[in-house]
Amino acid sequence: MGNDVQERILRRARLLDLAKKIGNISEACRIVGVSRATFYYYQRLKAADGEEALFTNRHRKPNLKNRVPEEVERSVVAYAFENPSHGQQRASEELSRRGVFVSPTGIRSIWKRHELENIRKRYSALKKRQRGASVSRASLTIFASD
Repeated sequence: MGNDVQERILRRARLLDLAKKIGNISEACRIVGVSRATFYYYQRLKAADGEEALFTNRHRKPNLKNRVPEEVERSVVAYAFENPSHGQQRASEELSRRGVFVSPTGIRSIWKRHELENIRKRYSALKKRQRGASVSRASLTIFASD
């Protein structure tokens, strides 16, 4: 576990101790920099599961129901490398002609997950992928200012 995670976890216990010590929850929250709702959440954790509950780092499980299938995601990423100058609307239209149906917003989400959300990042990723291979002049004129 990293130091920053340990520090965040220890801050929970210190908040509860500080509030008990000074006897004022609002003031303790202001000093530590958290909301009272957060304080009460930590207090409920401690009351329900004991002191150990404060030291667990719980994360919500990602909702994978909204994700597109892997083969669709691979097609969208491959298309981004084939045509990095195309925007999300055109990519959606072109992919639908190939039988891959994804909304422009869905394409944007996939590109963001793969750090391809704008044209510069797509060309940069393409350059990294094709070290030594030629990139068209039209493609490179976009980066003339870099």
